[in-house]
Amino acid sequence: MGRVLVTGGAGYIGSHVMVVLGRKGYRCVCLDNFSNSSPRAVERAQVLAPGAIEAVEADIRDTEALRRVLAGADISSVIHLAGLKAVGESVEKPALYRDNNVRGTQCLLEALAGSGVRTFVFSSSATVYGNATAMPIGEDAPTAPASPYGENKLEIERMLAKLAGEDPSWRVASLRYFNPVGAHESGTIGEHPSGTPNNLMPYVCQAAAGLRGPLRVFGTDYPTPDGTGIRDYIHVMDLAEGHMAALTALPLTPPGTVMTVNLGTGMGHSVLEVVDTFERVNGVKVPRELAGRRPGDVPICYADCSRARQLLRWSSRRTLEDMCRDAWRWQVLNPAGY
Repeated sequence: MGRVLVTGGAGYIGSHVMVVLGRKGYRCVCLDNFSNSSPRAVERAQVLAPGAIEAVEADIRDTEALRRVLAGADISSVIHLAGLKAVGESVEKPALYRDNNVRGTQCLLEALAGSGVRTFVFSSSATVYGNATAMPIGEDAPTAPASPYGENKLEIERMLAKLAGEDPSWRVASLRYFNPVGAHESGTIGEHPSGTPNNLMPYVCQAAAGLRGPLRVFGTDYPTPDGTGIRDYIHVMDLAEGHMAALTALPLTPPGTVMTVNLGTGMGHSVLEVVDTFERVNGVKVPRELAGRRPGDVPICYADCSRARQLLRWSSRRTLEDMCRDAWRWQVLNPAGY
């Protein structure tokens, strides 16, 4: 079994993916420029998966550095997670996002062209669907990204599909994440956003810990049972296991396979349901204040996960209670992150 090159392996998703792979016998080469992540995440992942992870500091836009890595290690497959990921920032800095995300992927593929690696798992996003209205969202739903970040993801998906169409030696899986939350159950690795969190769960954790002011609940008049928006939250460990399932499934598919698969739970939870569950399972209070709707937010968004069950033999296993409990454990053990 060759090694797995995990780009962006020091990030929130990547560190959990490497631990899951390492504990199942895979060996990983983590490639990261640490621009938005910490080397300590890799060190902790190495503790959880002893002997399975080695780290290389490099940028995916540095084609020569990538070629050196590929030449020096027995790489058989790639999980590509490296990229900038803040939707709001992508609106402010679209050129930066396209350079890092799209051109970075082009550089990675250019380096891979001269290697024997033809198995590729891509970290995509449900943002490619834009403001979908029909629920649940299946992979054949229309794509209409509402941000440069989402546009980047869709452009890369199409780039990979075109590559596999022209060269059927490739096998590609594009995994469209919904809303990853939680942390490794040990509290050793978890989500460490820089600055003010953009996502609900880390903000809930920091508000409960007194590190932030009250959680602002945007929109309480949506057509949902409690008036707050509903989203498909998936435990990061379930998400990591979904990557391993894709990596296992791809070699069994015909050459030239391109699979596009949602990774979610197939159910939605409202903002207030998440906060109330967090308080109940952790025995803490989350100060909150109600606010008006944010432009662009949709009332309900959750995945149709039947394709993941069919193609990957994968489905999420962890509950909302697990997500809240593990997220808080990470927060308590690591109040300043890494």
